[in-house]
Amino acid sequence: GVPTALSGPQQGAAGIPRQSGAAPGAAPMAAGAGGGQSSWAQQVHRLAGPAGDEQPVAPWKPPREDPFAAAAMRQSSARPAGLGKRLAARLVDTVVPAAVTSVAAVPLGTRAIDHIDAKIEAAKLSGETVTVWLLDSTTAVYFGGVLAVVLVFGLLYEAWPTAKWGRTLGKKLLGLEVRDIEAHEPPAFGAAVRRWLVYSVPGLLVIGVVGVLWCVFDRPWRQCWHDKAARTFVAG
Repeated sequence: GVPTALSGPQQGAAGIPRQSGAAPGAAPMAAGAGGGQSSWAQQVHRLAGPAGDEQPVAPWKPPREDPFAAAAMRQSSARPAGLGKRLAARLVDTVVPAAVTSVAAVPLGTRAIDHIDAKIEAAKLSGETVTVWLLDSTTAVYFGGVLAVVLVFGLLYEAWPTAKWGRTLGKKLLGLEVRDIEAHEPPAFGAAVRRWLVYSVPGLLVIGVVGVLWCVFDRPWRQCWHDKAARTFVAG
């Protein structure tokens, strides 16, 4: 005979086959992994594992420390350096400029001395009383050349690196830095030049020793005279 169309709960949804073993009257599910509808089966499938076109969620990572904030904290927590390290750094910063400037200063100084000796010898041979001036146009040029070498190299070795990086070669080797006493940053170029001059000019005299040793008794920043003139301190 002719097959009869099913009716009632036994008929599945149009175009969707009923799963085997499903109880009569159960809600139909669309074909595909986990079902095509937002049903409990689809939710269970999503919880069981990510679909092929879904990316896994990246695990949470703690935020990294802000490098700028960390640098500011390190600067604000800087303390005056120990006197032993400062002395060692100053020795390096004295030997290196002396060795370099002597390369140019010694020949010029020798020529100036030879010129003065020649003038004295000529005065003796004249048999007359003659005043011999140690400083004339010739010796002024030689001594001026020596002074220029000392000033230029001092600016390039001491003042400029102090303003740019807060350290010279000796301070870099010993892990020290020159910082402004308020901003805790390298001093401005003008302050760095003033710091170098206050150290160098009295250093040619005995009083310069007092200015350097002032940091032994100064509190709380252990400043020498040149530090006080530039409003700086040596951190380490």
